[in-house]
Amino acid sequence: MLKNIDPVLTPDLLKALAEMGHDDAVVLADANFTGETLAARYLIRLPGIGLLRTLQAVVSVLPLATDEPHPVGFMQVAGSAPDYASGLQREAIAALAAGGIRPDQCEPVERFAFYERTREAFLIVQTGELQPYANFILRKGVIGEALRP
Repeated sequence: MLKNIDPVLTPDLLKALAEMGHDDAVVLADANFTGETLAARYLIRLPGIGLLRTLQAVVSVLPLATDEPHPVGFMQVAGSAPDYASGLQREAIAALAAGGIRPDQCEPVERFAFYERTREAFLIVQTGELQPYANFILRKGVIGEALRP
């Protein structure tokens, strides 16, 4: 056991997150996502744990990229307006805002474009979330000191 580590973060998930480098991506996916087909490296399943709970646990240890305009992407709901976000997606974006990510840094991504980005992801975490379109891509940032002049 470790202190101050969210229990949702299993040993395998912590290992994969720690192995990620700057700008690598982690996909947090719903239970219906085609994770097995799209996983390039790691697929970790968290059955019975919803997207929001997983998102909160992951961002508690994962720095998000600050050097790009959209460090977060979410799957656009098919047939909806480009700026539409479902209730669950809005809740996730609000949770990210608590960690310093502004809503305008969260980009809706068309479903098939989302799948293409997923093929390049370092890690897919498939949750037990039953809400459709509950899929997010997070880009890892860096932890470090300010550059010395």
